[in-house]
Amino acid sequence: MIDWTWITASGKELLMVLISGLGIYVTLLLLTRLSGLRSFSKMSSFDFAITIAFGSVIASTLLTKSPSLVSGCFGLAVLFLIQYIVSRSRRLAAFVESIVDNEPMLLMAGDRILDENLTRARVTNDDLNSHLRVAGITHPKQVFAVVMESTGDVAVLKNSDEVDRSLFAGVRGSEQLTFDS
Repeated sequence: MIDWTWITASGKELLMVLISGLGIYVTLLLLTRLSGLRSFSKMSSFDFAITIAFGSVIASTLLTKSPSLVSGCFGLAVLFLIQYIVSRSRRLAAFVESIVDNEPMLLMAGDRILDENLTRARVTNDDLNSHLRVAGITHPKQVFAVVMESTGDVAVLKNSDEVDRSLFAGVRGSEQLTFDS
């Protein structure tokens, strides 16, 4: 026989979800206001991982008895504090930035696909073509550069009259770009 209790909930359970939802929402709102806009940014892969951890803490606090609401709120505060410390440390010490952040990598230099970097980044030609299409590229000659950013996002830069060389500081493979002087 099928146990249908897994699709039902008592009034008490629903009230606890409501109270937990309000509590975790207020906590999240306060912590986000205290810590600033960067809280949910994806400036680094670390930020992305912390954002996922926020979601996990929120979900488990909202829908389970353990962790309790107080523990869940404290857990969120701990994650916000860790993110704050790491983001401040990244600004103050280059070695922290090198540990936490991935190095951006050039995938295309002009119309040339850099196969070695595609392999290193584990990006397929189909993935690359998809990003080119999304960027409105209809021919490889339109491409100045394609960069896999430290966040995992792919930036497609089109040819233009002027390109500032400093935009490519710290991008692995940028020496393969041709800049008009």
